[in-house]
Amino acid sequence: MALPARIDDSAPPYGTLVFDCDSTLSSIEGIDELAGPRKPEIAALTERAMAGEVPLEAVYGKRLELLRPSRAAIEALGAQYVATALPHAVELVRALRSLGKRVCILSGGIRQAVFALADHLGVDPSDVHAVDVFHGRDGSYAGFDDESPLARAGGKLEVLRSIARVDRRGGVVLIGDGATDLEAAPSARRFIAYGGVVRRKDVFARAVVTCDAPDLAALLPLLVATDELEVLAQDKQHHPLLVAARVAR
Repeated sequence: MALPARIDDSAPPYGTLVFDCDSTLSSIEGIDELAGPRKPEIAALTERAMAGEVPLEAVYGKRLELLRPSRAAIEALGAQYVATALPHAVELVRALRSLGKRVCILSGGIRQAVFALADHLGVDPSDVHAVDVFHGRDGSYAGFDDESPLARAGGKLEVLRSIARVDRRGGVVLIGDGATDLEAAPSARRFIAYGGVVRRKDVFARAVVTCDAPDLAALLPLLVATDELEVLAQDKQHHPLLVAARVAR
């Protein structure tokens, strides 16, 4: 995996905020939660890909073929994503959208499960970018979209470029924890290495902007300009988020 040696950074405001899902919006790694008794084996494969030791495509299909998750298992994973959403995730998305910003989820996770979290957070389904998994009529596993760019190295960069091309309000910010997020960073005006769940040393070492608070409220001042904070302060519904942001810094 070709990781950038240097990440450029520019200050807000931005038009589009793009979040990774696993270990960023949620405290779990979805594929690991599907693994049951094979979790140590699957988690080891996941960590090698997230640390940049092996390309994502070397483990993506292998993990799914080992697990063959049913439709019911993926529905249960969606519920887990919702249950493990990080503190103030809902409030942060609400505040960003109230400022007229586009909020996206960009994930190598399973689309059907990520949709559940997106619905909980108030992210539009059209702004969810993840990998489809297929099932037969009986709900049994029938494969995944192996042509999805998000199932291979370099795919997040490709998708993020397409998101950035349609932004006309200040560019894109990417928030994520893993090497696949870092790999996509050159298409963003700002990349925030997030370590509130898992702090990956190599990702933090290359990022200009980092956050390791376990509360997503801490991201707010990194995502919006001072005048935008003032706008949020005028609406009482955002006061708990603003207070949490000050405490979490």
